[in-house]
Amino acid sequence: METRGIEQMFDFQRLPSDGVILLLLLLYFPVGLCLMLLRIFIGVHVFLVSCALPDSFIRRFIVRVMCSVLGLHVRQNSPRLRDKNVKLYVCNHVTQFDHNIINLLTSCNTPLLEGASGFLCWARGFMELGTVAGSRAEVAETLRGYCSAPGAQPLLLFPEEDTTNGRAGLLKFSSWPFSMADSIQPVALMVKRPLLSVNVPESSWLAELLWTFFVPFTVYQVRWLLPVTRQDGESHQEFGNRVQKLLATELGVVATQITKADKAEHIKRKRHTVPQATHSNLGARPRTVAQGFLGSSPGAEDPRVVRMAQQVKEVLPDIPLNVITRDLLQTNCVDATITNLLESTEQYLTEPAEGATSGPSRPIITTIPSVAASLPTLKPAAQSFGRSPVDRHMSLQDRKAALYEYARKRYIEKHGLDEDS
Repeated sequence: METRGIEQMFDFQRLPSDGVILLLLLLYFPVGLCLMLLRIFIGVHVFLVSCALPDSFIRRFIVRVMCSVLGLHVRQNSPRLRDKNVKLYVCNHVTQFDHNIINLLTSCNTPLLEGASGFLCWARGFMELGTVAGSRAEVAETLRGYCSAPGAQPLLLFPEEDTTNGRAGLLKFSSWPFSMADSIQPVALMVKRPLLSVNVPESSWLAELLWTFFVPFTVYQVRWLLPVTRQDGESHQEFGNRVQKLLATELGVVATQITKADKAEHIKRKRHTVPQATHSNLGARPRTVAQGFLGSSPGAEDPRVVRMAQQVKEVLPDIPLNVITRDLLQTNCVDATITNLLESTEQYLTEPAEGATSGPSRPIITTIPSVAASLPTLKPAAQSFGRSPVDRHMSLQDRKAALYEYARKRYIEKHGLDEDS
C-alpha cells in the first residue's frame, strides 16, 4: 500500500498560494462579502423549510433547489446502483456537511460521535444517540441494534472519522463501522470550489459554513458504487481495508495507513513549531536548508525519526542526514523517503568521508541521480506518471524490491557474511 505524505492530504492554508488566484480573490472579496450576507438570510429560510416539511422526495427536491441558491450544487452518478435493502452507507469524508449533502439525495441518518448533543446536533442534521459519552463499543452496539430494527432508515458513516482535502489519499478506515452490517453501500464523494480550500483543519463548522456562503459555489459530486458484502472468514478490519481500496480506486487517490490520530499529532506539531521558529529567526540571517534544518525541525530529535533516518542512511550513504530527516518528517515512511531521494534531482553539499586522503577539506556536491546510478539492479523510474493507482503502486513495489536487494548486498559485504546463508 503506497504512503502519501501527510502534508498532501490536508490544506493547512485556506488562502491560495498562487499570486494570480490571490489577486482574483481580492477583487472578488466585496462581492463575496455581500453574497455571504444575502445567503445567511436565505439560509435561515432553508432551515425553516427543511424543518416544516416531512421527510419525502418533495422536501429533498425543494431543499436541494434552495441549496443551489446558497452555492451548494449537488450532482450524483449511477443512482440506480443504490440498493434500498442496504442499511449501511459508507462514504469518504471531505467537509463537515457531507452528511447533509447525502441527505439531499436519499433518506439516511448520521450519528454524532463527537461534540455536544441537543439543539445544535439536531439543527445540523445529526442523529442523537444518547450514549455519545460512552465508549466506542457502546456506540457500536447501539448502532448495530439500530441497523437491525425493521423499517429503520439507512445509516451513513464515515470510517475515516476525520476530513481530508479529498485529492491525495484516504485516511485508514476504522474497523468498528464495518461491524454494523455484512452488506454496505460505498459512496464516493468529491468536492470542488474555486479560490479557496474546501476545508482547513481545526476550523469550526460555523466558520466553514460562512466560507461556503462566501465562495461563488461549491460542487459536490456523489458516486454510488455497487454494494459490497463481507466474505467468509473476513475480519472487520479486512473488510474495511477492502472497501477503502475500492473507494480510493474510484476517486483516483491512494488508500493510506495514516489515521485520525496521526493527523491530530501532525497538527499539534505544526502548531507548536511555527511560533518557535518565528521567535528563533528574529534578527538572524537566513540559513540554507542543509545548514539549519536539524536545528529547526520539530521531529529531528524524535528517536523514531532518528532510527528511520539511520535506516535510510544505510541504503543511501551519500545523502546528508539532514536531507533524509527533512523528507522523513513529510512522508513518515522509510520506503517513501528512499524513493523520493532516488527520484530527486536536487544537489546537496556533503562532507568528505572519513579516512579520505589528507588535504584541505572541500565540500562535495552530491547529486541524487548519481546514487541511483550506482545501484546496478535498480530499475529506472517510469517515464510517465501512472494513470491508475495500481500502475503507480506496482512501480513503487518494483523500486522497493530493488532497494531491498541492494541494501541486503551492502549488509552482507559490510559484515563479511556468506551470501547464500
